[in-house]
Amino acid sequence: MTATHDPIPAGAPAFDATTDYWQEIVGADALSLPLDPPYVRGYPARLPDGRYLVLPLRGVPGDPERCVASLIANQASLDVADALAGFMAERARAFGAEMVVGLPTLGLAFAPMVARGLGFKRYVPFGYSRKYWYDERLAVPVRSLTTPDAGKLLYVDPNLAGSLAGRRVLVVDDAVSTGQTMVSALELLARCGAEVAGIVVAMCQGERWRARLVDGNGAPIPVACAFESPRMRRVPGGWAPEKAWPTGIPGPGAGKSPALRSSPDS
Repeated sequence: MTATHDPIPAGAPAFDATTDYWQEIVGADALSLPLDPPYVRGYPARLPDGRYLVLPLRGVPGDPERCVASLIANQASLDVADALAGFMAERARAFGAEMVVGLPTLGLAFAPMVARGLGFKRYVPFGYSRKYWYDERLAVPVRSLTTPDAGKLLYVDPNLAGSLAGRRVLVVDDAVSTGQTMVSALELLARCGAEVAGIVVAMCQGERWRARLVDGNGAPIPVACAFESPRMRRVPGGWAPEKAWPTGIPGPGAGKSPALRSSPDS
């Protein structure tokens, strides 16, 4: 029997145009959508300072009954990107990193600002574009929720790889969802001889990444983020978190450690 759902209200599509999203951070009194589900157009992600960034809802490839809240960092306003990078740097400070690595593509929107916020003068960018002098031994395949097709490789310039050897590295990306992209980055860092001090992202999306982000001994790698957003399922009237999800409260780390530990019990 095919499941049926109440129709989403006319004039309120499940997936909105993103043109005006990610442009400002607002207080609760300025929100034009409810804090509690069902959500229709967007999701109000609460930031550590109690303000909100409204994220558009986007479909999950191959699963019309699921959606996620989206952040496209290089389409965000400069003020929003600056604010998120500030939260990220503050929450990653306790990791004691000696070097910052930025992941492509959208993690590179935050990595320079996070590095500067932590007092570093430079960072190491990973990339998807291969230059002719690159070493294939310093390349790993990668896929993600938004780019599921195989065939893409993650590279590090061999001229920069040596600066990572023996260093405690902070990995910066825009988001972590399934954890697949991050696992590829961790493999590449291991090839460079780096030690992962921790991971910081703007958005932790759902919880599927937790089981993947562990070190060689199976211990969770510390993960911090500016805010969390749930994976969602279709419900009458819109979309709701797949599981119970806190609303209207500070994001991870507020009043606690700045690190959100990547373990099922955290």
